[in-house]
Amino acid sequence: MTSAPSAFRDRILPVLTVILAILVIWHIFVVYLNAPFVRDQAARAGETITFSQIVERTFAQERPVLPAPHQIVAELWDTTINKAVTSKRSLVYHAWITLSATLMGFAMGTVLGIVLAIAIVHNRAMDKSLMPWVIASQTIPILAIAPMIIVVLNSIGISGLMPKALISTYLSFFPIVVGMVKGLRSPDILLLDLMHTYNASQTQTFWKLRWPASMPYLFTSLKVAIAISLVGAIVGELPTGAVAGLGARLLSGSYYGQTIQIWAALFMAAGLAALLVSIVGMAHTRVLARMGVKP
Repeated sequence: MTSAPSAFRDRILPVLTVILAILVIWHIFVVYLNAPFVRDQAARAGETITFSQIVERTFAQERPVLPAPHQIVAELWDTTINKAVTSKRSLVYHAWITLSATLMGFAMGTVLGIVLAIAIVHNRAMDKSLMPWVIASQTIPILAIAPMIIVVLNSIGISGLMPKALISTYLSFFPIVVGMVKGLRSPDILLLDLMHTYNASQTQTFWKLRWPASMPYLFTSLKVAIAISLVGAIVGELPTGAVAGLGARLLSGSYYGQTIQIWAALFMAAGLAALLVSIVGMAHTRVLARMGVKP
């Protein structure tokens, strides 16, 4: 069993060191990037300003080029704790809008990815014809295809959650296809020959050998897919001029030069992605434990 001092030295201290280094560099750039505006304002007022005053004012600008960490924390506190969750100024409200599209797209992408992987593994024609198209689909920039998806769906009366979910599906199904194809093909040839010796059907081989063997690959792919699904939902909000969602917060912050709002939305998105990946990771651990796999 690892002692507390050893755990602190080996696990916590390296993380704290990296965080401290990031904060130091961040504060340096806050002063460097925001100082020109402070000097310009002082020159216009005919004021002589010292370096310490420059530093102080760069950390208190209303619309800084780069917000200071404490400004982002204050904005997050104000928009998550001080605002009602039903308020359109609440980041919790906007995060829920984006999360709804993320989960819907992730669910559809997971089902689509698994079905395609099964077809590719069990059908040689599908493997040769479909797999190249699956790979080619990811060469199209999502920022280019997202507006087309939204315009086409709006033309047939589909709007709201579904267009954003489809964009998330488009991004999330790919890692699942690739991971599941690898996982379903991972059983050793000797085990496949053994199933054939037992006269097992293709369905029995799938459920008793290929599917259990693919679980580690599936959950690894799901971790990637859930994070990229969130990106797809946010991207789907950008070309629509959405009024709700984290993408909408990014847009409104960009329109009005509210950089603190933009960074707060980015941190909320990062926190949401970390939470989703952690949930998938916990599910991964539980499923493998039920299968008898030791961590």
